[in-house]
Amino acid sequence: MGNDKTNMFVAIGLSLLVLLGWQYFVAGPRVEQQRLIEAQNKAAQQQQQPPGVTPEGVPSPSPKEGGPAAPVPGTVPGQGGPVSREAALARSPRIRIETPALSGSIALKGGRVDDVSLKNYHETVDPKSPEIVLFSPAGSEAPYYAEFGWVGANAGPLPGSETLWTSDGKTLSPGMPVTLTWDNGAGLVFKRIIAVDDKYMFTVREEVENKGSGAVTLYPYSLVSRWGKPHTQGYYVLHEGMIGYLGNEGLQEFTYDKLAKEGAYGGANTKGRAWNGVSGGFVGITDKYWAAAVMPGDQNAPYTGAFTDRTDGATNVYQASIRGDAVNLEAGASATTTQRLFAGAKEVNLINNYEKDLGIKHFDLMIDWGWFFFITKPMFRALDFFFHLFGNFGVSILVVTFCLKLLFLPIANRSYVSMAKMKAVQPEMAAIRERYKDDRLKQQQATMELYKKEKINPVAGCWPVLIQIPVFFALYKVLFITIEMRHAPFFGWIHDLAAPDPTSILNLFGLLPFPAPDFVHLGVWPLIMGVTMFVQMKMNPAPPDPVQAQIFTFMPIVFTFMLGSFPAGLVIYWAWNNTLSVIQQYVIMRRNGVKVELWDNLRTTFRRGGTKAAATKG
Repeated sequence: MGNDKTNMFVAIGLSLLVLLGWQYFVAGPRVEQQRLIEAQNKAAQQQQQPPGVTPEGVPSPSPKEGGPAAPVPGTVPGQGGPVSREAALARSPRIRIETPALSGSIALKGGRVDDVSLKNYHETVDPKSPEIVLFSPAGSEAPYYAEFGWVGANAGPLPGSETLWTSDGKTLSPGMPVTLTWDNGAGLVFKRIIAVDDKYMFTVREEVENKGSGAVTLYPYSLVSRWGKPHTQGYYVLHEGMIGYLGNEGLQEFTYDKLAKEGAYGGANTKGRAWNGVSGGFVGITDKYWAAAVMPGDQNAPYTGAFTDRTDGATNVYQASIRGDAVNLEAGASATTTQRLFAGAKEVNLINNYEKDLGIKHFDLMIDWGWFFFITKPMFRALDFFFHLFGNFGVSILVVTFCLKLLFLPIANRSYVSMAKMKAVQPEMAAIRERYKDDRLKQQQATMELYKKEKINPVAGCWPVLIQIPVFFALYKVLFITIEMRHAPFFGWIHDLAAPDPTSILNLFGLLPFPAPDFVHLGVWPLIMGVTMFVQMKMNPAPPDPVQAQIFTFMPIVFTFMLGSFPAGLVIYWAWNNTLSVIQQYVIMRRNGVKVELWDNLRTTFRRGGTKAAATKG
């Protein structure tokens, strides 16, 4: 190693390389990809055909299961092109859904849960902005709904999209279930008892009574169906699309594009995959913050799960479904099966409680913690703990960062002590370079002997940066995927820690009467972060290599622009971490009798800038 800056240069270079890769492969294409997807979705909606037949996604009983292929459930027959959501809702009499967390309705025509809005979540930080709409009925511009029922053969008419159920109540609310009833006129009487808790879980108990003279075989099913590919974030760190935990098959995740590449399933215009004879878990469709999933009430009962993508005109219809085993009904017999529907926000504690209280196997995987869940989960737990203590996630980030500094204090101390010793032996290292300037090998040998004599670890300076990288990405993951961080305010102008700093230097932080362009995000907090990084760099003497000196000079500027488009919470963390690092390094250097170069470096930097400006003027 030729000088005492090489290791720190390598460490910071690695950090820069990671962030540059992140920016190039992830953040860079974001704007263009979002515009492309929005344009495609708009075109698809304009060309959308009226809903015809439900995707052939419910796994049909195979001949080995004792029955011919079952008819697939249907949707609303063609009633003209897509209509407004309100007009689609008006096509059926409805049962109102009213809970502390949800509002909406259930269609008596078809018996679907196809109208759900989330009361506690809005489209923007403004509490008066529209509520998040999760489900919409068939025939609207973006149908998305849950459906339950039976498939089978030789059983007479089965309930479908045109079935008009009767209800014993007008409102579904916690503690007040509703019972839907329908007689097929061929000996079978169907009942559907729907209950809901005070959050996002529906429990659906299907009952069927055989009043006919012959035996029938039926198969219960449940599904969630989504018409048209929704807007997605397009980040590889976040899964959006089909998701499920299917017993021994484990976690299954299919993006919308990946599902389209599967083989044919259930029809020429349908692609997908099925898993037979699994037990436990769930299947569904997940967005960044919201999800809809169905699961068997009995987590030990075997079922067949499937993900399908059916092409209906210009529209892709995505479906996640489960079909239970055969229910054999002799004349005069009855049967009952229970299924559940989750439709709501992916709140971490609530998801974990559902997994524990209802026994839903691995329901926690509904939240995409990633491969490094052993870091991201504890990070969220710590942030959530301090949030409940202080009531502000921004303050929580500051406190957790301070706690992490304390946790890694021994490593950081050894690192900074080693760096301080390296500064103390600068004259001797300069003498070695001068003595062996024509023999690089002897120069390195003499340098290593000096390190050994002074008990200096030359790579110790890398640890503060290397430790910060996994913490940085863990915090980024938590800020990006957890709904708890969505629209979480800090102080002042930061109303959403999961979004970039809304201010911009291009319009003087809002003083000039025009909006800042989207392609540059350079707000107050990124600038603060850049200043703290600049100060941290100036804590050390300038590298003797001019090229390294130039890189160190421009490093804070590069990071400032790169982090400008990152979530504000992440930039606040980085600025606060830099500040704590500067304080820590200052104290350790003073204790070891090493001169702090900060003030001399700052004076030299600004004096050099002033001299150049004067020379240019002259």
